[in-house]
Amino acid sequence: MNPPSTTVFGLSGGNLAFLTLRLWLGGRALLSGLEKYSAKITIQEPLLDAAGAPDSSGAMVEIEKKVYGLSHYHAVPDSLQTKFAAEPLLPDFLTKIFYASLGPALLLLGIALILGIATRISLFLTGLLYTSLTLGLILIGQDQGVSWLAIHIGLVALALSLVDHNRFAVTRS
Repeated sequence: MNPPSTTVFGLSGGNLAFLTLRLWLGGRALLSGLEKYSAKITIQEPLLDAAGAPDSSGAMVEIEKKVYGLSHYHAVPDSLQTKFAAEPLLPDFLTKIFYASLGPALLLLGIALILGIATRISLFLTGLLYTSLTLGLILIGQDQGVSWLAIHIGLVALALSLVDHNRFAVTRS
């Protein structure tokens, strides 16, 4: 009788665990970065009758639609920007730099993690980014956000501890 296999398609549990974490963290960063470029707009369209043709009355309906574009960039919601602006430990010149770089950083780190480009460095930079976000939320008393980011930082730390199991990467670092 043969012992049960400890691999799946030649990949160990460590390989699969790391791949799962890497893809999740990369997807999370990528989609969070993309959302920085989203907006909801309201458009007017003609009311359609039962046959699908524009209603003869000329009535219009407003439809809310989500769109993406560079012109819609927003690093953090306005309500948080107002709180950050009131925090004396967050100088205006630093928050401006952070706001300008947050979306692009999330996009680049997400792509790097998904593709496995400089994985160890990408994970470390992702952890630093989440740490900086956490510190800002601590200063403005957003404890729930701090808790969510702490989970992300824990996942990054776990991924860093498993990085020696990295497979399917563009670069081997």
